[in-house]
Amino acid sequence: MTNVTELWVDRTDFRKTNVVHRDLEPLKQGQVLAVIDRFSLTSNNVTYAVVGDNIGYWGYYPATDNWGKVPAWGCAHVVESTVSEVPVGECLWGFFPMASHVVLQPGKIRQDQWLDMAEHRQSLPALYNAVRRTQAEPELLTQMENERCLLFPLFTTSYLIADFLLDNQCFGAEQIVIGSVSSKTAFGLAKMLHDDPEVTQRIIGFTSAANADFVTSLECCDDVFIYGDEEKIDASIATAYIDMSGDARLTSALHNHLQDKMLESCMVGATHWEGRGDMSALPGAKPHMFFAPGQVAKRDQEWGAGVAMQKGTQASVEVAQSIQADLIIEWTLTAADLETLWCDMLDNKISPKTGQMITLS
Repeated sequence: MTNVTELWVDRTDFRKTNVVHRDLEPLKQGQVLAVIDRFSLTSNNVTYAVVGDNIGYWGYYPATDNWGKVPAWGCAHVVESTVSEVPVGECLWGFFPMASHVVLQPGKIRQDQWLDMAEHRQSLPALYNAVRRTQAEPELLTQMENERCLLFPLFTTSYLIADFLLDNQCFGAEQIVIGSVSSKTAFGLAKMLHDDPEVTQRIIGFTSAANADFVTSLECCDDVFIYGDEEKIDASIATAYIDMSGDARLTSALHNHLQDKMLESCMVGATHWEGRGDMSALPGAKPHMFFAPGQVAKRDQEWGAGVAMQKGTQASVEVAQSIQADLIIEWTLTAADLETLWCDMLDNKISPKTGQMITLS
């Protein structure tokens, strides 16, 4: 019998965690058991927890009572299988729990991927049910496992936000403001927009004083401003705003400064989760949540199934390669240290220059 180690998080108090060791039941027909070799911890995971009940992130790997398992992007390999098409030894990349092992139920099996068909996941956004079979992929991808866990989910989101903006002609904006631009998803978005010759809008990023030099070194923004300097933005210019942290103070300041020149206000992340507030009465465009699977579904209909994700992966590779030499990867090897790391991530104590990789196996 396999003993699994998992990190559970209290859904009512994110700083309360529990390291759970439990024996797995024998596999049922149609299931596989995989060892999770590595997974990343980024600001995305905090967002998964904060909006987990609204979007369904807590539902992918249910726990009990008030406890939940925050999902993470990781690499795994199959160690036991009851599915002939998914052999022992197969390498995988997907949306796994923060754990040492995971039980999955493969279905709709193709050469490049399959879907987890567990009954409790079928009402959830299908994007996160896809499990990639990495042996069938180009060598370039197999050589970037750390970057794939750390950066590809973030930069694919960056690509989808950029595509959303361009798909809507940037809502008529002449400048695009990005909050918390030191986060990986944010500077990925900034770089994709800044480097796109078809984007004529000025790209403006907001960050803390401590991270301003780092963002400037990436050369992804036309202007980098410090929190508190919102009034330095030209309020006469039509603006689209991408909020990467859920910072109600920054959002309120920008809306009140720009007034009816705020033509689009879109929240992507929620890392400043304790600074959230009611923003329904702000002047300008009504703030709303960006939902990446929605943009994928739209493009799947227009471009064909899987094309948007392929484009997102290619864009992720390009940005990841451009910063690969500057990324410092730090490893966490125990569940106790992961508890500490999780709380540090909640409190925004992790440097944007680092990438946090974990293995509990």
